[in-house]
Amino acid sequence: MRNRYVVLVFIILLFTSCGNTSQQKQTETTESASTAQPQVAADAKFPFPEIPTMLTQPEERKVYLMAHYWDNFNFADTALVNNRNVAEQGAADYLAILADGTLTEEQVKGSLDGFCKGMEAQEHARKVFLQMMEDYLYNPNSPFHNEGLYALFLERMLKSEFVDEARKSSLKFSLDLISRNCPGKVATDFVYFLPDGSRHSLAQTRAKNNRLLLVFYDPECPSCHETMQEMVADGMLAEAVKAGKLTVLAVYTEGNQEVWKRTLSDLPQGWTVGSDHETVKQGALYDLKAMPSLYLLDGTKRVLLKDAPYAKIREEIAAL
Repeated sequence: MRNRYVVLVFIILLFTSCGNTSQQKQTETTESASTAQPQVAADAKFPFPEIPTMLTQPEERKVYLMAHYWDNFNFADTALVNNRNVAEQGAADYLAILADGTLTEEQVKGSLDGFCKGMEAQEHARKVFLQMMEDYLYNPNSPFHNEGLYALFLERMLKSEFVDEARKSSLKFSLDLISRNCPGKVATDFVYFLPDGSRHSLAQTRAKNNRLLLVFYDPECPSCHETMQEMVADGMLAEAVKAGKLTVLAVYTEGNQEVWKRTLSDLPQGWTVGSDHETVKQGALYDLKAMPSLYLLDGTKRVLLKDAPYAKIREEIAAL
């Protein structure tokens, strides 16, 4: 973590430094960099591009940096690619800057294209960075989680001549999942069944006060327990449901009906609890990469928050 902050501070200084650097200092920097190159891999640093001194404004220096970020990185060097202090740390800093909202979409796409052009032709680098981008951008537990940025990356890699069709099929599946149930879109309808066997649909479910919290859950999922227990014990959520400020619809997505019925009593009586008989999972109607998966909808079932952490959901509920 400390190394990452050091690199980020370096980048900030890079943006804000004066453009009137003397030729002597430039030469010293170049000589210092040349001297550092023979160091052992453990001491290696990410090879940032040199920004032209004629670019003096932080914004234009940033644009240049992101357009040329990977120019000096040798993707053919497997040892360098495997060096977490260089490759992974460099990628983490890259994504942090790329996703800060100050670049246009075209600038982001251009930067990603440059990254992919360098990486895609090298089989080992392609394998490592494909997995790294998935772990950083697609994993909901990652601090870099950003499905919009991951979608742009996937779109670019689907155009690659170096990715085989089997891998492209997997990437396209992920891209299709990301594109579903996004904020602003109407959530995909599905059928669920209450404990009494009655059949209902999401579209027909009433959303009190124009808000519905949709919870996909699995009581046998160990990683779900902490979030589900937090929600069940949350007095503010209980009060909001009791006061009619929102509806909570919890849907069991797995196939063991005995487990579902046995654990019904673990959930609050004010919640609507149903089982979809695995319709959502088998049809890939929603992206259930992490459970519980939480969606906040309005009365028309339009998505307000997609697969959001409970802390974010709670902020919205508190404001009702």
